[in-house]
Amino acid sequence: MKPITREWISKAEGDWTAAGTLFRSRKHPNYDGACFHTQQCAEKYLKARLEEAGITFGKTHDLEKLLSLALTVETSWSVLKQDLIFLTDFAVEYRYPGSSATKAEAKEAIRRCGNVPSAIRNAFGLRP
Repeated sequence: MKPITREWISKAEGDWTAAGTLFRSRKHPNYDGACFHTQQCAEKYLKARLEEAGITFGKTHDLEKLLSLALTVETSWSVLKQDLIFLTDFAVEYRYPGSSATKAEAKEAIRRCGNVPSAIRNAFGLRP
């Protein structure tokens, strides 16, 4: 595995941990942050796979676009499409004033993102 791929995976896993921590915080849950980090987790995992395959992806937060590129090497990931579409808006939507995530939205974001790490870790032969 390329060193840059490992770095993408490490950062994705950090986002996955952050999402769960922010969601589960008893005193100060941060649902906006949890949603953002689920999107970031999925984005970085997809970019890890693209990087490893030598596929150029540019600067984008559009998970559907990234998935479209990844499907050229991982056709089974088509099952992730609806989850990734759901997560895409969290890259920006709740990062600024005007909108806030609810507990239910954050819970759904974590549920939908949960499919991504296992698919990508499996593609790399990594333990769950």
